[in-house]
Amino acid sequence: MSKLLKSAVEAIGATPLVELSRLVRHYGVKGRILAKLEYMNPGHSKKDRIARQMIEEAEKSGALRAGQTVVELTSGNTGIGLAIVCAVKGYPFVAVMSHGNSVERVRMMAALGAEVVMVEQACGSKPGEVSGADLALVEERAQKIVQKRRAFRADQFKLLANVHAHERGTAPEAWKQSGRRIDVFADFPGSGGSFTGCARFLKRVNPRARCYAIEPATAPFLAGGTVTNPAHKIQGGGYSSPLPLFDLSLVDGYLKISDKQAIATARDLARHEGVFGGFSSGANTAAAIQLLQESEKGKTILVLICDSGLKYLSTDLYRDL
Repeated sequence: MSKLLKSAVEAIGATPLVELSRLVRHYGVKGRILAKLEYMNPGHSKKDRIARQMIEEAEKSGALRAGQTVVELTSGNTGIGLAIVCAVKGYPFVAVMSHGNSVERVRMMAALGAEVVMVEQACGSKPGEVSGADLALVEERAQKIVQKRRAFRADQFKLLANVHAHERGTAPEAWKQSGRRIDVFADFPGSGGSFTGCARFLKRVNPRARCYAIEPATAPFLAGGTVTNPAHKIQGGGYSSPLPLFDLSLVDGYLKISDKQAIATARDLARHEGVFGGFSSGANTAAAIQLLQESEKGKTILVLICDSGLKYLSTDLYRDL
């Protein structure tokens, strides 16, 4: 950026696009993987974009009043983004989160001024493995807080601002940065906003673009498969529950990625490319490699590096190095 910004909110977006040529050579595949480094946002994730979009659209419509409390269910990244936006704009913010998510994200939200409400996991769940049942408990608590405080619910699973942030920001940026050459997009849906927003834009500018949804190997819910273990390790998605913002008509195929694949590829990203991402970043990149090995040989694939590995230092992703 070449100008002085008035706040951290204005630093959201315009993230770099990097070609992962070293990783492509390491795996011996033909084609290109272009990685949008979303951890370069102020809150170190792609969710900063939707946080800003949800708040600004709510301000414009009148749904959010001056000084009103903002509440959201979060696995951490959306909460961090909202904590930044709300701090700058003067809204009290309450983040409601499962104990299954990493402690780094809890501490980061608190440091940014958020009130963090932690919810116990469902019976049988494990820390570091958030299931749909865990998420349902968090949703129940979030609804109660909204009612009690007459708060504005920044609902990332329902508000179209989530899709708009990626359709109007992330994807157009990547398209321009790539020289207007993207053949394939592969994404691990959390709320569904980045998949739908990016896929919608890419198919509009390139009708031949193919878009793949990535799911945990043990929880292929969106593809209509059998969920054998909903408590996988890929945090931030794969909840085995319907996603209102996930547009099925944009899906050209589904890919299954195991915990082991996501972890190994995230580590390879760091070692070979200096790109330090989280679980879903590993899953996205592993899927891109799989596509270059199989149906999309020689193509140019866009992936999002959704957040920073710094948020997972206490987890299996990097703990035992």
